[in-house]
Amino acid sequence: MIAIFLLAGSMAFAQPKKSEVPNNWFQLDPATSGYDGISLDKARELLKSKNLKSNRVIVAVIDSGIDTTHTSLKPVLWTNPGEIPGNGIDDDKNGYIDDVHGWNFIGGKDGRNVKDDSFEAARVYYALKDKWENKSVDENALNATEKAEYATYKRAKEKVQGDVNQEEVGFLRQLKPRFVNGDSIIRKELGKDEYNCTDLKALTTQDPNAKITKSILIGFCQGNKSDDITNTQLLEYIDGEIRKADAATTAPENYRAEIVKDNENDINDRYYGNNDIMANTPFHGTFCAGIIAGVKGTNPESITGIADNVRIMAVRAVPDGDEHDKDIALAIRYAVDNGAKIISMSFGKDFSPEKKWVDDAFKYAESKGVLLVHAAGNDHKNVDSTYNFPNPDYADGSGRASNIITVGASSDKKLGSALADFSNYGKKEVDVFAPGVAVYSTTPFNNSFGKSNGTSFAGPIVAGIAALTLQYYPNLTPQQLKTIIEKTAQAPAGKVNKPGSSEMVSLSDISVSGGIVDAYEAVKYAGDMKTPLMKNKDKKRLPKTKISKPKKG
Repeated sequence: MIAIFLLAGSMAFAQPKKSEVPNNWFQLDPATSGYDGISLDKARELLKSKNLKSNRVIVAVIDSGIDTTHTSLKPVLWTNPGEIPGNGIDDDKNGYIDDVHGWNFIGGKDGRNVKDDSFEAARVYYALKDKWENKSVDENALNATEKAEYATYKRAKEKVQGDVNQEEVGFLRQLKPRFVNGDSIIRKELGKDEYNCTDLKALTTQDPNAKITKSILIGFCQGNKSDDITNTQLLEYIDGEIRKADAATTAPENYRAEIVKDNENDINDRYYGNNDIMANTPFHGTFCAGIIAGVKGTNPESITGIADNVRIMAVRAVPDGDEHDKDIALAIRYAVDNGAKIISMSFGKDFSPEKKWVDDAFKYAESKGVLLVHAAGNDHKNVDSTYNFPNPDYADGSGRASNIITVGASSDKKLGSALADFSNYGKKEVDVFAPGVAVYSTTPFNNSFGKSNGTSFAGPIVAGIAALTLQYYPNLTPQQLKTIIEKTAQAPAGKVNKPGSSEMVSLSDISVSGGIVDAYEAVKYAGDMKTPLMKNKDKKRLPKTKISKPKKG
């Protein structure tokens, strides 16, 4: 599931109290600006002073899609050098036809695309229900495999049936048609398909349905103390909550199978999808891409991304719902095979039935020197002791991936707290924190920009810092990049708010590094590093991949 912060509390998206901050607050230097940013300009100045050569870095964004027409992103899109656009031929013989800027693993060959999808807990529960439901089970008589499966079934059942507030969902069912009736009218009056509460405050409408829609969205914004919630985000949230409630009594619809038409049980059936990387759901991926490498476009309100010599490879694998393990595993492999050195992954879920495939993709990326950057999630939970996928621990118990960095969301004191109240945390599993509240970036359609919240956007900040560092120090391994970012993360003064509670703790109690990322300190440390690079004999000890080699053509 896309890790954007859209969780409900008392029928509102519960977010930290906000005051006005500059659009670029998260890039600023704390010492000179007073904002708890990443000291980006200071980092750029240091690199410039060293007269170092800048080497282009490919960063893959595995997400919901990217607006390829946005003037701040179009110049930085990765272009496949072996593919001739639009000729319907697999020119580079990698198995993907016309993959000019990336690939869409949740699309059909007929051009259709998966938008909505079910949640993994429901998929797991109904897959195992016939085997275990209403059976007298003696767990002591089960073998290890059966015990693990039965435990998964019980956990999925509890998730599907125990997490639903039918009263709230009933309210949302009544709310949706009233909202939709006026939404189409407001879209026409504003001349845009996606709008937020700032747009609505300037709108004077006489249509009664539009007035109701305006009132509903503004009510949600006021409940969250944020004017950045959009009409499409609210509708996606409502639809998601209704799907969760329906799953308690009805097996989820197989949205993906009807469109994609692959064999989802076969990881080697890999040449499916289409090249529509924008599809109809580009908000989340567009926002992430702009944070990493956006450039000054036609919009005077634009700001630049973190890294200035990057090409963004778009890999669409995340629907509105939970992603499928097969799509994520193959998306990682596609990115690695096509030259990505950093992969931004802002998604997550509670179940991973084919985690072995994802683990194998992690090992493959590790063997090719690729850093994976993963958003920690937005459930204000301790992911040391709860389920959160993907994660670095291999399902077979063989070890732990060394090339993944997991990112929680920090905030700014002027926004109410040092950490985002929604952020997941963990002394073992969350490596660093990065700004994730009121982050400003590219939004799809009309070359627009806006603010949003989530660990989804803290992750790309770290991916951007990693890319900026790798630009000038291209021989760094992913393990070294991770070490640099962790060692240079800056501990905040005093204690911080533990997300989801009023408890104050040291940041080192809820993260590996105990710090918030700092671009200046990262590039400075990289320049001073004396650690030798990974030797060839060390590379040979990396786990071997088990997936079959792709067939050309």
